[in-house]
Amino acid sequence: MRAHPSLLDALYRTHARRVQATLIRLLGDFELAEEAVQDAFAAAAQQWPVKGTPDNPQAWLIRTGYHCGINQIRQRSTARRRAHLLLPSEETQEFDDAAIQDDSLRLLFTCCHPSLSLEARLALTLREMCGLTTEQVASALLIKPSTVAQRIVRAKRKIRDAHIPYAVPASETLPQRLPDVLQIIYLVFNEGYSSSSGAAVVDISLTREALRLGEELAALLPQGEVFGLMALMLLTNARRDARQDNQGELVTLEAQDRGLWHQAEICTGIEWLEHALALTPVGFYTLQASIAAVHAQALRPEHTDWARIVRLYDALCRSYPSPVLTLNRAVAVAMHDSPATGLSLLDELAHHPQLSRYYLLHAAQADLLRRQGKSDAARDAYQKALTLTTQDPEKRFLISKLAEL
Repeated sequence: MRAHPSLLDALYRTHARRVQATLIRLLGDFELAEEAVQDAFAAAAQQWPVKGTPDNPQAWLIRTGYHCGINQIRQRSTARRRAHLLLPSEETQEFDDAAIQDDSLRLLFTCCHPSLSLEARLALTLREMCGLTTEQVASALLIKPSTVAQRIVRAKRKIRDAHIPYAVPASETLPQRLPDVLQIIYLVFNEGYSSSSGAAVVDISLTREALRLGEELAALLPQGEVFGLMALMLLTNARRDARQDNQGELVTLEAQDRGLWHQAEICTGIEWLEHALALTPVGFYTLQASIAAVHAQALRPEHTDWARIVRLYDALCRSYPSPVLTLNRAVAVAMHDSPATGLSLLDELAHHPQLSRYYLLHAAQADLLRRQGKSDAARDAYQKALTLTTQDPEKRFLISKLAEL
């Protein structure tokens, strides 16, 4: 089969992150692995249209990237110093499927090593493991791209200089490493479910990767919060096909066709949630999953138990205070009580340094102002939100709301 350019693009989206994870293990260097991935796909773009797509594209890309990396090392003056990073013999190297399957989890724990700062762990994992651009990472973390770039460079240097192992930690140290890993998987899922930029709302490859990592982690460490995260991701992901209409336009939760929600995923998510709730203490992801379950089980928007959602957000904000949770709680209060009540809570957040340039704050203000009939103020808030979002469907959605006003 001849490789069409669109097929190569699809293979890149599907395989690039896993190929890079394995090449980091084989070559022992982040930058070298990144170059090797690009070289491998460049070789595929040249060879596959002529020779056809190999039976196992991922293995071909790993092997080609591995040889490209070795050639790079041999051409550099630092070859002798870095030779110990290579595996014993490229001729005898086995690209074991099981080892390749585990490489994403190895990379995840390496990027989340406790010797790195939390900020560095987040930035490095989202950039290197998930393939997000520096701008996408900055958007996900609500910080400047230049800050992200600096953190990534420092984190890579720390991994190299401190000889941080590329491995899943021993079982006795797993629990203390768990919170950071859960946070990373959740951020990966969020970027996939609601992409920070681009033409599509959902990046299915990222959500699938997050779910796969969550399942592997649940098998490795069957704890309540791991179950809670799986429940949260599944219950949220079940709504994916209803989030855009046939023209690619964004559809709000309130207006979604609930017949498009994936009931099998909702049932599986509820099962994960029941397992999580049976274990104590109930943590951040389990509480979030409980909110997602309320939405998932409401047959119509007006059937949503907003009082329960407010109570769950109260529990979240008490135990895990954050400006974004406070924002979400304010919207829930508005739906349960009145737009005016919610709007007063949002006004208190308007000057928060993390939220002042967060488009969802201004979009929420605009919606509540619109519900109150305050068209001029709503228009100003929609305009502010429009200047802050980088996702095309969200831009069109905000423009449509402005047009309605």
